[in-house]
Order: sequence, then structure tokens, then C-alpha cells
Amino acid sequence: MFFYAMVWLGEAFDGYVFNQILRWRDRDWAKARHFVLMIYIGTLFSATVIASFSISLAAQQGHTMHFWALFMLFSAAVFAAINNHQILSVVVLRLSIYVVALLFIPIRDLVATNPPLWLQFFTVLFVLSFIIECSRSFLVGYVKNLRYINALVAEHEKTKAAYHAKQEFLATVSHELRTPLTAIKGSLQLINSGALGAVPPKMQHLFNMATGNSESLANLVDDLLDLQRAETGKLELHLEQIELGAVAAATVDRTRPYAARFDVTLHMEQPRREYWVKADRHRIEQVLVNMLSNAAKFSETGGRVEISIGAHDDQISLAVKDYGVGIPKDASDKVFEQFSQVNSSDIRRHGGTGLGMNISRHIMQAHGGEIDFESAEGVGTTFYVTLKEDKTVRPQPIPDMRKSA
Repeated sequence: MFFYAMVWLGEAFDGYVFNQILRWRDRDWAKARHFVLMIYIGTLFSATVIASFSISLAAQQGHTMHFWALFMLFSAAVFAAINNHQILSVVVLRLSIYVVALLFIPIRDLVATNPPLWLQFFTVLFVLSFIIECSRSFLVGYVKNLRYINALVAEHEKTKAAYHAKQEFLATVSHELRTPLTAIKGSLQLINSGALGAVPPKMQHLFNMATGNSESLANLVDDLLDLQRAETGKLELHLEQIELGAVAAATVDRTRPYAARFDVTLHMEQPRREYWVKADRHRIEQVLVNMLSNAAKFSETGGRVEISIGAHDDQISLAVKDYGVGIPKDASDKVFEQFSQVNSSDIRRHGGTGLGMNISRHIMQAHGGEIDFESAEGVGTTFYVTLKEDKTVRPQPIPDMRKSA
């Protein structure tokens, strides 16, 4: 009972020390040295208790084969090599105590009785040599793995530094580009409006091209800023109660001129009732515009895009379905990647930054929702977003007045 109580006392001490380490936040070196000392004390105490118990058990058995005592020490040594390898000096201390106990038990019998028990002694030496060989192999592997870990940590720190540098660069460049770009866009729009006089017909095409390119560049800058905010956790949401059907209908109406450039029509099914969610209206519109513009771009000429909204349990789902080329199975993983191109030729032909769907996923995740898709190559693609329904608002039925075609 004494040794049993001592074992539990050692476990309690170790548990106390490790809990203190887990709560340690200031990373003070003096406290770190104190914790290391406590670990040494706990190791010395528990290893001594186990070794003493094994020696005591061997003494009670008399001068005979001490299977249980030696097996206990052997098991404790293997357990220590497996579970106490984080601090090399600690495992060396523990194994040294066990080795001394392993040698003490047979030597004590030989000295006390002087019988022909050399077979037992050589058996112990054999077991001891096995433990030493295991320890040596472990030490070699430990040193090698430690080198690999240190190399990985160094590479990880370099990668983190490069990543932060990239984020700062993107943020700085994007902000610096935004101000002059706004002035350029405003000037081009002012010229195109005719407020400064009629634009010569020969120059109209150039001004239209410059206006379009400035808008594309502005979209790229906005996407880069959104991406930087999303990746640093600074994507701000201004949550409010919005009726998702009305937001979708308004977004569809604004996107029709864009879809018409590809000779694609947008059709929104009439919702049967209101669908209220708590979300950032601007960000949800941004996600819907990305979904609708992609559907229009990758639809066949003269195609049709269908928008529908419905609810299942407490989840509201809004789907955008096209009948275009579809997404190949081997390209599905690229859809939500940064600067991804499922089909490079189509992306370049229709334009786009390759960031829209990645940003959309960040936005939906920030809302606690999701965005995903189903696709069949040559048949079409359905993208859908899912948000939790706001149950604090009682949805009203909608008369057949908000039909879009």
C-alpha cells in the first residue's frame, strides 16, 4: 500500500506541474527553469518509487527467479522510452534509475547467497543489453528527428514571414492603387458622359476600352483587398435582418445587362414566402453577383440561368443553375482556390480575377453558412449558398407580383 500511495502521489505531482505549464502564458525564462526543475523532481521521485517497489518485491520473493520484479522494470523502461522522449535528459535520468535497479536485484542475490545463479545474472545482462540497444537506437532516431523538426520549424517561420510580407505588400499596393484608380475612372466616365463636350467618334472606342479596363483593374484591387481582409480575419460584417428573396431579385435585375452581353437570360422563380436571414446585405450581394456572373459567362450563347430559393428545416438555400459546359471532376478542387482557372481559355476569354469564388467562400464562412456546387460536364452547374433562417421574423406569403424573367 505504501508504494501504491507513493505512485499516486507522484502522478498527482506530475499532473499539478503539467497543469501549471499549460496555464503558463508569459514565457518567463526563470519560470521555465523552475518548471524544468519540477519535471526533474517528479521524474526522480516516480522512477525511484518504481525501482524501490521492484527491489522490495524481489526481496520478498527471496533468492529465486524475479520475473515480476524484472518485468516491471523492463516495462517501465520501455514505457519511459516511448512517452518521456520529449526531454532527452529526463528520459536518461529515468532509464539510469531503472538500469541500476535491474543490476541491483541479481547482484544482491549473488552477494547474499553465493550460489550458482550465474544463469540468472547473464539473463539480466542480456535483458539489460537489449534495453541499452533500444535506448541507443532511440537516441539515434531522436537526434535525427530533432534535426528534421528544427529544419521544419525554421522553414515554417520563413514561410510565415513570407506570407505576412505578401499580405502587407498586397494591402499596401491595393490601397495605393485605389486612390489614383478612382480618379482615372471618374475622369473617363466624365469624358464618356459628354459633360466636357462630345467625344469624337474615332476616339469613342478607345475611351470605352479604357473605361472597361479601369473597371476591371478596380475590381481586381477590390478583390485583393477583400482577400487580404478575409485571410487576416478582418473581413467586417454589418449584420442586419434581410429578406433574401428580395435581395436576390434586386441583384438579378442589376446583373441582367451583364448577362445580356453573353446573350444569356436570367430567370428567377417566384418565392412562395419571405426568407429572412441575418447577414451583411452588401457581402451577400457580392456573393450572388459572383455566382450569377460566372453562370452567365460559362453558359452557351442564348442560354438561360435559373435562380431559385427554398428552405429545409432551419436552413435557407439559394441556387443558381446554368446549362453551360459544366465543371470537370478533376477540376472540382480548383473552383474555390485563389487565382484558380478551371478552364484557362474560358477565364481569359470572359475575364475575371480568379478570386471571386474564393472570396465568396470566405464571406459565407464568416456568416456561418456555406457555398458549394454540383456539376456535370456538358450538362451544367448549380451553385448554391446556404444560410441559417432568422426565426425572429415571421415570414409572410408573397403574392405573385415579383416574378422575374
